Amino acid sequence: MDRPVLGRGVRLIYDRTRQTHVVLHPEGVLVPNGTAVSVLELCDGTTTVAQIAAALGARYAGVRETEVGTVLERLTEKGVVRWI
Repeated sequence: MDRPVLGRGVRLIYDRTRQTHVVLHPEGVLVPNGTAVSVLELCDGTTTVAQIAAALGARYAGVRETEVGTVLERLTEKGVVRWI
């Protein structure tokens, strides 16, 4: 279980009214920061945490796998991400 995917009933969308991404999930609406959005966009159930960190590292300087893991842990606690 090292491949994150959005939880059941969870969707990441761009909310035009708020002019930002939001996560719709059974418990409500979450407004993630830019870092979390970048991570969530790569949570497809086939990409590992290491691969997510590498992909983000190609776009942004200073990305660490441990930091990506921390973001994913927080999202897991909120029920936004599950692991397969």
